[in-house]
Amino acid sequence: MSYDTERRALAEACRRLAGEGLVIGTAGNLSVRAGEHVVVTPTGCVLSEVSADEMAVVALDGSAVDGPAPTSELGLHLGVYQRFEWAGGVVHTHSPMATAVGCVLDELPPIHYQMLSLGGAVRVAPYATFGSDELHENVLAALEGHTAALMQNHGTLTCGTELDSAVEATFLLEWACSLYWHAAQIGEPSVLSDEQLADVALQVQRLSYGAARA
Repeated sequence: MSYDTERRALAEACRRLAGEGLVIGTAGNLSVRAGEHVVVTPTGCVLSEVSADEMAVVALDGSAVDGPAPTSELGLHLGVYQRFEWAGGVVHTHSPMATAVGCVLDELPPIHYQMLSLGGAVRVAPYATFGSDELHENVLAALEGHTAALMQNHGTLTCGTELDSAVEATFLLEWACSLYWHAAQIGEPSVLSDEQLADVALQVQRLSYGAARA
């Protein structure tokens, strides 16, 4: 199989993230699951310029299927797909505001109810060398029960049931980190309680918030 649809989707997502300043140069990588295979950005690519036909394809065990050598963070992507069966897309960036927050906090607290779609508070995975098994385990642990994690002195990792939802989680995480930073310039940011977040979740169900309407 050529996986043309997945390749094009990855290239489009790379350009979108680059256009919004969330990825710069070669810093970051994306992937999308296609059955028992994973389509992933190649190592060393400039994300704003990478084309669909440059994408790599690997099996879930990491063995090469097609295309160039995959990103050096392939193990992180494969770890997500192996541990979380629901995951269909993964995005790793060095987005500026989220990376800055990950250099300071151990956890980004839930300062806005929209963070519920990330799982609430976002954990910061302890630092480890990029591409290492230790980093992969740290990030996967931080992701448990969530769709996003910050990586201490490194960047972000988001995942979703499909690539689009992983990309949207990246944008939401960057926005939440920016919101926290701006609030902290004024004073101590207030944090939503578990009870308040539970009330929001109930209200979302009650009002079908965010659902398409005829």
